[in-house]
Amino acid sequence: MRIAFLGTSSFAVPALRALTQRHTIALVVTQPDRPSGRHAVVLPPPLKRAALEAGLPISQPERINGEDVVGQLRDSRPDVLVVAAYGQLLRTAVLGLAPLGAINIHASLLPRYRGAAPVHWAIVNGEETTGVTTFVIDRGMDTGPILLSRCLSIGADETAGELEARLALLGADVMVETLDRLAAGTLLPVPQPDGATMAPKLARDDGHVDWAVPARVVHNLVRGMTPWPGAWTTLDGERVKIHRAALTQIAAGRLPPGALGPRESARLLVACGDFLLEVLEIQREGRALSVGSEFLNGLRRGALFG
Repeated sequence: MRIAFLGTSSFAVPALRALTQRHTIALVVTQPDRPSGRHAVVLPPPLKRAALEAGLPISQPERINGEDVVGQLRDSRPDVLVVAAYGQLLRTAVLGLAPLGAINIHASLLPRYRGAAPVHWAIVNGEETTGVTTFVIDRGMDTGPILLSRCLSIGADETAGELEARLALLGADVMVETLDRLAAGTLLPVPQPDGATMAPKLARDDGHVDWAVPARVVHNLVRGMTPWPGAWTTLDGERVKIHRAALTQIAAGRLPPGALGPRESARLLVACGDFLLEVLEIQREGRALSVGSEFLNGLRRGALFG
C-alpha cells in the first residue's frame, strides 16, 4: 500500500516507523522547522528527524491545503493518507486525494476528548482510562466515523508526556491493524456515538495552580500539564513551575491554601483545600530544577504559594 504520512510531533513517530516496515511511504508531510526554547534555536519537528533517518521524501509546507501541496500529494499516488498529530485541518481537496481517504490516529477514545490536547485534558479531569482511535477524517474536528479503538489504563502518577509516549506505541499497532483490515475488506467505519467532549489547545495559563481546590485536583493538573505548558504557581511574586507532585493523607487543617506544611518532615508540603500535597520537583524561572526537600531549605517560614 502506498501511504502519504502527515504528522509533526513525537506521537507520530512510532506509527511512521511501523508502517515503513510494511508499506511504501510515498511522502512524509510535516510542519516547517520552528524556533524552540529560550534561545529560539530553529529545530526540525520530531517526525522530520525520523523520516530523514529512514531516507523518506519530505515536504514541509506552511499550509497543507494549498494548490502546490495538493499537487505534490496527488503526484505521490497514495492509496491512503495517514495522519497523526499533524496540527492543521485538512480540507476537501486533500481529503479526496486517496482512494481509502484520510485516516487519523487520535489519542483518546472518541467521541471523548476531541481536539488538540486529549492526553492532557484526560489526566487533568482525573480519567483512569483512555486509549487511541483510528477514524476516517471528515470536515469536522475529530468527528469522522470510527475504524478501531483500543483502551489503555492511566497510571496514578503518570504525566501527560509519559502517557502520550505509551499511547503513541499503541497507536502505531492500531494503525497497522486498521490498514491490514481495510486492505482485507474486514473493517467498516462506524459513526461516532453521542457523548462528545472537547480537549482544546493548551495555553500557558491553563497550568495555573489554584491551591484552594482538593489536593487530587492539583495533582492531576500537575500531571496533565507536564511537560508542557507546565503547572505553575507564584512565590514572592515570582513564577515557579511544579514538575512533579505526590498525594498525601495529611489533612491541611487550618492552614490556608498555598501555605507550607510542617517543615520537620523535610518534605515540601503545600496546603490544598483538603490535604497537603508533596511537591517533589520544582523550578524557579531561569533556574535549574530542584527536588522539593532542597527547595524547602531556601524558603523563609511563612512562605505562601499563590
